[in-house]
Amino acid sequence: MGDPNTTGARSVFTEAELRAPRADATRNRDQLLAVATRVFVSADAEPSMRAIAREAGVGIATLYRHFPTRESLVDAVYRDQVVRLTTGARELLGRLPPAAAMRRWMDLFGDWIATKNGMLDTLLAMIESGEIAHAQTRSELLAAITTILDAGRAAGDLRSDVTAEDIAASLIGIFTVAPRRDQEAKAGRLLDLLMDGLRPPTRPA
Repeated sequence: MGDPNTTGARSVFTEAELRAPRADATRNRDQLLAVATRVFVSADAEPSMRAIAREAGVGIATLYRHFPTRESLVDAVYRDQVVRLTTGARELLGRLPPAAAMRRWMDLFGDWIATKNGMLDTLLAMIESGEIAHAQTRSELLAAITTILDAGRAAGDLRSDVTAEDIAASLIGIFTVAPRRDQEAKAGRLLDLLMDGLRPPTRPA
């Protein structure tokens, strides 16, 4: 009879136990992604990979195991933020009236803009090289805005003559003149003014 410790060791592990290392790796990756996003938001210039690892409390080898290059990390952060915006539109509509969902989505957009602070050079290089499809991202974001606009029009909460392109251009303008990290109060006031302009005009009694 063979020794089960040498010939049948794998058979004693349950499926859940075999999945555990993969689940741990996913959690570790997600944690690194969250820390990197926070570092990118607060940075004035692109932080080093070592600085990100230090902020996450891990060795540089651990960071490189999950993200072998700076480009792979930037790509992961960028795509994670885009997913938050695209899925966020429907999630917000599921729990808020359309106008309130639009205002909250604008905050998410501001978070996405702020994330680019510490990875702009790498991001632009990746867009120029085609590693990141900027046109596709733009289409996804416009579709997210349209989802909220359509719900707002149906509910009578938002004007029917405003397009997703109008809102996107307005948001870019606001966060250009009032970067949220430095001027959050000003950005919030401008967003509130934009929302006032998106509501249907009040008809005189």
